[in-house]
Amino acid sequence: MADADPVRKKSDLGARTVSAVVMLAVAGAALWLGGSVWTAFVCVIALGVLWEWVKLSRAAMTDPMHRGLMNFAGMFYIGVGAAMLLFLRNPAFSLAPLLTVLLTVIGVDIGAYFTGRALGGPKIAPAISPSKTWSGLLGGVLGATLVLFGAARFWQEGMISILAQGNAADGLSCFGSQPCWYLTASSVALFASCLMTGLFVAVCAQAGDFFESWLKRRAGVKDSGNFIPGHGGFFDRADGLLAVLFLLALMILFQPR
Repeated sequence: MADADPVRKKSDLGARTVSAVVMLAVAGAALWLGGSVWTAFVCVIALGVLWEWVKLSRAAMTDPMHRGLMNFAGMFYIGVGAAMLLFLRNPAFSLAPLLTVLLTVIGVDIGAYFTGRALGGPKIAPAISPSKTWSGLLGGVLGATLVLFGAARFWQEGMISILAQGNAADGLSCFGSQPCWYLTASSVALFASCLMTGLFVAVCAQAGDFFESWLKRRAGVKDSGNFIPGHGGFFDRADGLLAVLFLLALMILFQPR
């Protein structure tokens, strides 16, 4: 029995690696092709997450009214996140904005995972998610900040373009008609801004993760599903990204005009 755990962990690692490669290949191909392929991909993922959300709600809540409200909230929350993915992959933009969002959330996950494992320390909310530590959150902030700073520097140097027509239109902000100060900001000011944004993204992503963990604990399950070998379900993979996309959509909708 003592040798079972290492064997199982090795098997899980192999399954996780293969699944991750397949997921990246499928998502990358859909993102590159865009159009109807990207729309179909986003819709499939959104429906998968919603299906798992409904199953978790059914197991976590006994009152029909509470279930109904939770399912309505899920449709709104997931729908807004999916709409944001479609909005960012439209002909008006290059791939840079969407890739920046996706890579920033990935940066949070990677930074939190490795920093949390290396440093450990106090848990954030052990009753909800025993594996999440404050050191992991700080690592997630650092990971997000580095991705954002790299993207901002590429933008400054003209190596990437926000809008599809090229750098000539990039003097306009994505959030209005005022010239974007990022284009001429110093490295120190740029890093400070990316740090604050990285903190916001990391906290949002972690909040999305905690919410799903809370819902799974109420439902009495470890994973939201078993569709992805070694990774669980769609909701397990998209919980942090959904939270970030949802709040980003609200920021765009309610920005000052």
